[in-house]
Amino acid sequence: MSSTSKNLETTQNNETSTVTSVNMPEQISLDKWADSGFDWQGEVAPASFERLAKLLTSEHEQPKLNLDANLYRHNNVLHFAFKLTGNIWLTCQRCLQPVEIDLTDNYDIALLDDENQVRLIDNEQDYLLLNEIITEQIPERLLPLKKLIEDEILLKTPLAPKHDDCEMVVEQFGEIPEEEESENPFAALAALKGKL
Repeated sequence: MSSTSKNLETTQNNETSTVTSVNMPEQISLDKWADSGFDWQGEVAPASFERLAKLLTSEHEQPKLNLDANLYRHNNVLHFAFKLTGNIWLTCQRCLQPVEIDLTDNYDIALLDDENQVRLIDNEQDYLLLNEIITEQIPERLLPLKKLIEDEILLKTPLAPKHDDCEMVVEQFGEIPEEEESENPFAALAALKGKL
């Protein structure tokens, strides 16, 4: 993230830096922000997430999502937490009409240097190993902020979205042939049973 950008404003609050910008940063430098902390708040268009954009319906306007992201240390473990508020519109897999999906949730992911740090976090805490998500470490370690958020959104998005109370669309072509009543093969056995 460039500190010379015209639309960035950095303020110092105790030991945490708050960055406000028009666009959410794609990546942030861990070398710069891991120890001092990092905050970002703003609105994000759902279509700005490349993989999510392929799932969105074009038949309904997509409202922006409110995002409050925070990078911080707790018990000497780096955490990436964010609160996402808002909805997206997908296509219902039954009626093929737009269906609203609520993404509002709080997320907290521990970012571990190695597997030994697992003992420092709660058993139920989600975690990722930094060497698995940061592929290039030269000249600096860049955390793929936007990709991590999109991963969590995709995990919350249903694979087959559908309305709770809709009927499946069925189109009929031509007439449905009437079924001929066939004789039940067991009727003859039933008749014999009574005679024996």
